[in-house]
Amino acid sequence: MQLVRQNEEKAAERRKRHTGGRARAVVAVLLIAALGSACAGESGDRGGGDRGGRGGDGGGGGGGPVESASATPGRAGPDAGKKAEAKKAEARKADAAKKADAVKKADAKKAEAAVAKAQALRAVAAKKWKLAKTPLAAPPPPAVKPRITTRKGFEVTGGATLPPVFTNVPTKEKVVFLTIDDGAEKDPELLRMMTELKIPYSAFLSDYVINDNYSYFKKMQARGVSLHNHTLTHPYLPGLSYEKQKREICGQQEKIQKRYGKRPELFRPPYGNYDAGTLRAAKSCGVKAVPLWSSEAFPDHMEWREWDRDLHPGDIVLTHFRGKGEWKGSMPDMIRHVMKTITDKGYAVAKLEDYV
Repeated sequence: MQLVRQNEEKAAERRKRHTGGRARAVVAVLLIAALGSACAGESGDRGGGDRGGRGGDGGGGGGGPVESASATPGRAGPDAGKKAEAKKAEARKADAAKKADAVKKADAKKAEAAVAKAQALRAVAAKKWKLAKTPLAAPPPPAVKPRITTRKGFEVTGGATLPPVFTNVPTKEKVVFLTIDDGAEKDPELLRMMTELKIPYSAFLSDYVINDNYSYFKKMQARGVSLHNHTLTHPYLPGLSYEKQKREICGQQEKIQKRYGKRPELFRPPYGNYDAGTLRAAKSCGVKAVPLWSSEAFPDHMEWREWDRDLHPGDIVLTHFRGKGEWKGSMPDMIRHVMKTITDKGYAVAKLEDYV
């Protein structure tokens, strides 16, 4: 009986152990499942939260478009870089333009100051030389010289390839050009007067009247005066053969080059007379243009080529190297008279070689 009871107790103990093991196994499985579920939930919450936040920024939920790396704040894409570089280049360009404008304005002020100073000195000289008015300042010479063509009615046969003959220089500026012919009178007062007044002029020389005092015209050249060709002996050229015309013109070219170091490019025929042979001969020895004149100045009057008896922009004014022996006055008297005419009409004297 006791043995039976002991067997029953052992059987109960075995049942108890078996039941407890199963229970523990179930608990363990449930615990693992719970932990897995918790991890998955946490991960989902994080992912969903990020997606939801971005979606909310875009106006929707987690289904909104995913942003690219280039659009992420703090990062610049290729287009943004190009735009930034373009803005920098634009800024540099604007800065350079600003500096250039400032330099231009500064240069203009300096030029104005220089003109004002020169005009003040001119006023003193004008008073000294008894001019009625101070000569006006000429504008700066053109950056490109105007195209010179033969005046209508002054053409010759075959003249298209020959030096142009003209009495006026194409310009809108109120300037005229003073030219003095031959070289017979060599008044030292003229050199001083024109230098102090800073009036430009051009000399057209004939050898037969300058060969007794070449040095006078050397001094003139040193003061900025250009020396040009007016033949060797001042003949009436159309009455000569081509060979004799060539000797007159080209012979003077050689003389001027030898004495003054530069071959002239401008030639004025005596009395303003020429023919096709004259122009061919002139061209053959380096002449580029043949300036005549629109008006002529004397100590006591003006003579006019044009019907309106007036000055025009670009007119060429002729006068001569003459003195009291042939004129009613001296060369300074002639300058005083012609400058009064020019200034009263609102013109300035410019340098012919700056335009031709």
